[in-house]
Amino acid sequence: MTTMEALVLMLTEMLGPNGPMIAVGVIVAFVALAAVPLILTRQDDPIEKLKRAQSGGNDQVVDKKEKLRRKSANAKLDKYKAFLEPQDAEELSSVQLKLMQAGYPSRDAVRAFHLAQMVLGIGGLIAGVAYFVMVKQTDASTTKDMLMWTLGPGAAGYMLPKYWVTRRVEARKEEITAGFPDSLDMMLVCVEAGQSLDQAIVRVAEELRPSHPALAHEFQIVAHEMKAGKEKSQVLSDMGERCGVQDVSSFTTVLVQSATFGTSIADALRVYASEMRDKRVMRAEEAANKLPTKMTLATMMLTVPPLLIILVSPSIIGIMNFGAPQ
Repeated sequence: MTTMEALVLMLTEMLGPNGPMIAVGVIVAFVALAAVPLILTRQDDPIEKLKRAQSGGNDQVVDKKEKLRRKSANAKLDKYKAFLEPQDAEELSSVQLKLMQAGYPSRDAVRAFHLAQMVLGIGGLIAGVAYFVMVKQTDASTTKDMLMWTLGPGAAGYMLPKYWVTRRVEARKEEITAGFPDSLDMMLVCVEAGQSLDQAIVRVAEELRPSHPALAHEFQIVAHEMKAGKEKSQVLSDMGERCGVQDVSSFTTVLVQSATFGTSIADALRVYASEMRDKRVMRAEEAANKLPTKMTLATMMLTVPPLLIILVSPSIIGIMNFGAPQ
């Protein structure tokens, strides 16, 4: 008898048939209650204490101004950031980048993401326990069944936000890739018409908003950062990193090199826009060439059986009626 089986047997003898489930529920409740005091007793940041000391009686005014500055809907999560943010700076940066690529640039996106994982994980665990106790539990139930129906929904709930973000990243990359050649053509027209690169980016962001909102949002961020005085090369590099698309990263590299070496931006845009159009045609041809292979199985399943029925069924009926008495 293993240690787990001995523990389950002991809990069953002490608490009855539902002993293991009661023990799991008590452990979950204990962990949740133990975490609440740790969250509520978070120490204040020394910088925040200094600000409050310097502001004196103007705390309410400062709080109102801070609320006006914060546009995030998750501002209340700031006091729980020690539990909702990774402590490792590299891991935090990686999660922030992935959420930005998914279209969630808010500074509280990481906290909301981990909060969703925690809530869905605990909710799935509770739902799994309730479902097993009320529906699946029988005298023949084993420890393996209990763990599967208890931990399975919890793990699924915990992984659901990560799956959603991954799908959002892929969909956003496809949208940016589809609209990028058109944006280059529009930018080339604006530059050749005499506008500067900053003005061309603003105009392209306005024109692309109805058809490709994700790409328009990225160009809009670039325009705002340039207006704020941020270095142009850094702004373009950040755009390539946020998009996560190889074409956009190469485009930003071309613009940075063009500005560094003093070459014509219009010439660089013309060459790169032509390459992007050719690349889009090649992607369309590749998708068209894959289509017959993907349709082969469906074609065989949907056409061959009806064809056999039409061709063979008269012969089968004739053979069956051949020996029948007249």
